Amino acid sequence: MKIKHLLLFVLIALCNSLIAQELNCTVKVLSPAIQGTEKSVFETLETAVKEFMNNTRWSNDNFKQDERIECNITINVTKRLAVDEFEANIIVQSRRPVYKSSYNTNLINYQDNDFTFKYTPFQPFEFNENAFTNNLTSTLAYYAYIFIGLDYDTYSPDGGTPFYQKAQTIVNNAQNASDKGWKAFEGSKNRYWLAENLANSNYKGVRSCLYNYHRMGLDRMTQDVELSRKSIADGLEGLLKVHNMQMGSFLMQIFFLAKADEIVNIFSVATPDVKNKLVTLLNTIDPGNVTKYEKLRAN
Repeated sequence: MKIKHLLLFVLIALCNSLIAQELNCTVKVLSPAIQGTEKSVFETLETAVKEFMNNTRWSNDNFKQDERIECNITINVTKRLAVDEFEANIIVQSRRPVYKSSYNTNLINYQDNDFTFKYTPFQPFEFNENAFTNNLTSTLAYYAYIFIGLDYDTYSPDGGTPFYQKAQTIVNNAQNASDKGWKAFEGSKNRYWLAENLANSNYKGVRSCLYNYHRMGLDRMTQDVELSRKSIADGLEGLLKVHNMQMGSFLMQIFFLAKADEIVNIFSVATPDVKNKLVTLLNTIDPGNVTKYEKLRAN
């Protein structure tokens, strides 16, 4: 009996070791512009942010170690506002692997400039999903849910909805906070509008594109390149409706910040007819990257 109990204990321990949290987040805290502050403050902050992102359970789903969502957070501290208060920008990036390849595709690559926070070394990282505790953990949790939502959207239609709802809850809880980035009237490109766009049915075409582009497109490249490329083109064509409804929407900008260069690479060997049709579409829905797309016609 003792041997059976020992084997059962080992089996349970092994199973638990195979289950991990959702994120595998690399964190960097940079402070080249800050003078007179001990660098150990930012070193402890870097460790604390990494532990918060990677050790928090953000959903009820179980992930294996190799299934964790790869993401990066870079906090660039630009000003010291008080002894324990800082102004910074935060760069958030996430990616997902492409099936049967060693290639990772970007899902978001965005610099959020509306970020201030208070921190003293070794302070506990408190986060309450139903209340605004502080700007540091609320912002980090917000992006954790965005990372997971975007990832889930690429694997199943509207798969990210529960996580965008959680991001919106954080936004709603922050409406009375003095920190910037959470309110609609503070600009058209902030945390409020990203969460709003992702949850708004008017932008459903972007989320449909995420699925067609990744699951029906990139993931099938090793099986049928032409069919996969067509799925990606179909997904991009679906963005025209979103563009016509709201030109220059924040969500569309976020999408093309991550995807413009990759799209050019994917279609660089397409037929001239496919290239011309795609470039005409892209120049309409993403005019900020016309120079990149026009290179397709030249090749």
